[in-house]
Amino acid sequence: MAALMSLILKPRAGLLVPGQSFLLEPVRFASKKAGGSCKNTGGKSPGRRYGFKKQDGNFVHAGNILATQRMMRYHPGAHVGIGTNKTLFALEDGYVRFTKDVYIPEPRSRNTTRIITKLPQGAVLYKTFINVLPLKQEGKFKLVDMV
Repeated sequence: MAALMSLILKPRAGLLVPGQSFLLEPVRFASKKAGGSCKNTGGKSPGRRYGFKKQDGNFVHAGNILATQRMMRYHPGAHVGIGTNKTLFALEDGYVRFTKDVYIPEPRSRNTTRIITKLPQGAVLYKTFINVLPLKQEGKFKLVDMV
């Protein structure tokens, strides 16, 4: 009991005496801890790797991805399908072949006026097609087998 009385009668640093509460001002503490924002996490992941995934002459199975692209850089040829994001994939087992054909745009179209006006005189446009040559050929000539 004597120890309790000595705490009340003798003011120490940090302890309040019943009459001293009006000398202190209220202190407001933080309601949340200071933490960094997690919204700025972009830019750390590697970029998407566009381009062709199979070379000319490679063997592919049905469903293999041949090329990924943002714009139509490569066009689907024989036995090649195209996805919603312009991804080209093989429809049959076979060997990959790249071909180029001359591209003649339709006259007076928006694409023609945008591209042709910037080209030099006499330039030729090409489209790159990706084809798959299937292992089992569908149309064989019976006459050749008879000879």
